[in-house]
Amino acid sequence: MLLATVVVAACAEPGVNAPSPGADAQARPAATSTSSPSSGYDYVTPSRDGIGKVYLGREISHVMGHLGAGWLDRRERRSEERTDLLIARLPLAPDSVVADIGAGTGYFTIPVARRVPEGRVYAVDIQREMIAMLNAKVRGTGLSNVQTVLGSIDTPNLPVASVDVAFIVDAYHEFSHPKEMGEAIAASLKPGGKLILIEYRAEDPRVPIKRLHKMSEAQATREMAALGLNWVETGDFLPQQHFFVFRKPL
Repeated sequence: MLLATVVVAACAEPGVNAPSPGADAQARPAATSTSSPSSGYDYVTPSRDGIGKVYLGREISHVMGHLGAGWLDRRERRSEERTDLLIARLPLAPDSVVADIGAGTGYFTIPVARRVPEGRVYAVDIQREMIAMLNAKVRGTGLSNVQTVLGSIDTPNLPVASVDVAFIVDAYHEFSHPKEMGEAIAASLKPGGKLILIEYRAEDPRVPIKRLHKMSEAQATREMAALGLNWVETGDFLPQQHFFVFRKPL
């Protein structure tokens, strides 16, 4: 119980959220900054929940480590986030090759694998501890179409042009190298492949999540456009999260 409380505190906003300053103002980096044009990042004095590294106007948040595994698998998650709707809306065919980026404990990996019995799911995480938990969970299901992949901070280590659908749930905002990781994810998509990005709605002040753990439609579209991915649609059928769909050109 203590562990879950600590993890909630890392992402949840204490008390009542202040009104959002607008779709493009979610990062609000500090006034004093330095830039590194060659890297694509700016650097500022870190805010309380950020690392002081800014990408396209957005300060990157702290990461939730493997100690938060219990929070990812909490019983209430299905009703709170309607994860059943999220999984059902993923644009999958029975033979799709799917990448679950930031798979964690495999909360989404396993039900998605059941939706693609003739396909494959690459379950990617950069933490060995998460990969170990995921492997143990997969063994218990008897599924044979899940392949765990140990990624790094700047690449998911996936084959080029191999993936039909990649999805990232509440993790992209924590990527310490979003430019490099994003480019590598885009490279792993087949022509016409889709990237599904799930992030808490920054535009909605009622969403009780800390500012840097949210993302606006404008910000997500800006960052994916920098990767050469085209916006397809934004679904807002989930209680608190955007369901962004982007496509790699043919």
